[in-house]
Amino acid sequence: MVKQIVFAFALLVTFAVFFYTIYRIYRFFTFTRPGFKVDQPGKRFGVMMSMAFGQKKIFRRPVIGFLHAIVFWGFCVILLGSIEMVIDGLAGTERVLKILGPVYNFITATGDIFALLIAIAIVVFLSRRIFFHIKRFEGIEMKKISHIDANIALTMILLLMLSLLGMNTAYTGYKALAGEVVDGMYPVSKVIYGLVGGGNEAGMHIMYESCWWTHILLIFIFANILPYSKHFHVFLSVPNTFLSRLEPLGKLPNMDSITREVKLMMNPETAFAAAPEDTPVERFGVKDCEDVVWKNYFDSLTCTECGRCTSVCPANITGKRLSPRKVMMDLRARMKEKGPLMIKNGRDYSDGKSLLRDYITEEELWACTTCNACARECPVNINHPTLIVAMRRYLVMEEASAPGELKAVFNNIENNGAPWQYSAEDRLLWANDLEINVI
Repeated sequence: MVKQIVFAFALLVTFAVFFYTIYRIYRFFTFTRPGFKVDQPGKRFGVMMSMAFGQKKIFRRPVIGFLHAIVFWGFCVILLGSIEMVIDGLAGTERVLKILGPVYNFITATGDIFALLIAIAIVVFLSRRIFFHIKRFEGIEMKKISHIDANIALTMILLLMLSLLGMNTAYTGYKALAGEVVDGMYPVSKVIYGLVGGGNEAGMHIMYESCWWTHILLIFIFANILPYSKHFHVFLSVPNTFLSRLEPLGKLPNMDSITREVKLMMNPETAFAAAPEDTPVERFGVKDCEDVVWKNYFDSLTCTECGRCTSVCPANITGKRLSPRKVMMDLRARMKEKGPLMIKNGRDYSDGKSLLRDYITEEELWACTTCNACARECPVNINHPTLIVAMRRYLVMEEASAPGELKAVFNNIENNGAPWQYSAEDRLLWANDLEINVI
């Protein structure tokens, strides 16, 4: 009974802290704009299954991709064991899901095997981060705290797997010593117990309880660390792939306010029907974190900081300052900085800084070629160009700020109806001396 009370208290604290964090993040979302339509659920489900559960993009790097897929699939299986532990902790039972029979044997066996495979994969990941200087893990946005954050999360996952294996090993040990039936199958732990051997029933039971509490408390702590870590994608990657943009990558979203202006010129009645007279005036483009569409902020929280986007960015490869990963990290950091102030003082509060210039420079934005290589490579289907283009729209439409070459194009379009420095009547003068018939 004491164990149940202590467990219930730990679970209550875990949920309280977790839901407080989620509520805080939800309030940040209330400051963002609408504008992303969630439709075609069937198609979205297919994308989610192939990208998240099938790990489609991860396998573009076969070896590391396979190890990452093992970690993801293993967590899906081990999650069932974690649910069982919560039920056991509250009800005072032991292996409550054993009523599933052969299915339970399959779940426990695969979970036991995956625990070892995940532990091996995490050792490889930690070794790559600590001992090998992988280029895509570096960059001006990757501060020391970013590397520490990744190492802490990976270390906790490793401890979770070791405590799980220790729990299963002790369980099979004390059941064998007591002459009782072992519920479930634990092929890896059975081998480990056979290699270790020895001990007595009481000692193995103490080890089992110790590992059980260690494992479940690590889960509780890890769940509350994740929202403050790059590993928040453990929760968000699946829904973010469901929320993927379904349009072709090269298609850029139109601005509703500009669309209304065009409709007003073409057909005033249509424009007024689409936009009531009390429609508030909106800022053109994105200057700060509250100007982004909610999906942009969701993308920033989902970002795994893996660097795959930056590693394929042609601007970054050629030495320019643009890093698509940095753009997402900057949005997340800016909302983390300004969000609490807006909660306290309202959405219109200004702290004298903004996402544009204080975090992301004009040089970075204009370096983007909108080739969409970053969006194509992102394993969780983040679309970086939509945010970059939205910030460029603000520069052009609100501040008339753009590189000189673009300003010349804009002037030519305004004056000549074409991007060239001559009128429409002179467009074919280049062909005068050619032996062709001009119609």
